[in-house]
Amino acid sequence: MKLLVIEDSEPLRRSLSIGLNNLGFTVDSTGDGSKGLTMAQLNHYDLIVLDLMLPNVDGMSILKSLRQSGQQSRVLILSARSLTEDKVNGLLSGADDYLTKPFSFEELHARILALLRRSQTAQTSNLLEIEGFCLDLSTKTLSYQGNFIELTKNEYKIVEYLFQSKGRVVNAEQISEAVVGSFDLLAKNTIESHLSAIRRKVREKGGNLPVKNKRGFGYIAGSV
Repeated sequence: MKLLVIEDSEPLRRSLSIGLNNLGFTVDSTGDGSKGLTMAQLNHYDLIVLDLMLPNVDGMSILKSLRQSGQQSRVLILSARSLTEDKVNGLLSGADDYLTKPFSFEELHARILALLRRSQTAQTSNLLEIEGFCLDLSTKTLSYQGNFIELTKNEYKIVEYLFQSKGRVVNAEQISEAVVGSFDLLAKNTIESHLSAIRRKVREKGGNLPVKNKRGFGYIAGSV
């Protein structure tokens, strides 16, 4: 799952990014409202954590712009504005939840999970199945014919992106962005190393990872 944190407090932004990343989310972040709006418009995020008091473009303007353009990402407002009218205005403008500062990280995490579950109920299933493999998006686990395969956080993110892109060729840059975000880089040889480790773990369970390397193009999951 990919999140965007738009928060002008640098210490809080860093803390949120580290905490959410440690929970298995891919996190992009910025403290600038104009940059945050551009990032939200150009990329797909499952959820956006949005402060209201931001430089250049305020959070409410960002929210209204996204909703007017049809952007469907879940938005959780995180703001020091605690008046009822602020909360009502935010929710009526298209926010999915509103959490006031100060807050506990545990509550923020719980609200994020609740919003993501709400998004997933619109899907037919949280399970992605390819050739005997089952990827559970809610528990973040991979299994082959009922046998669970232990993956590191980055290994899981790679498999998740490839399975979600089933039947479509994706390149190393796209995989890198899905794993570490658009402001960091996962080198191609690192991706290859992760895939080799995943294949080894899969073979130990008697299977073969259904991911092929299309030389010169990228990778594809599933039969082609």
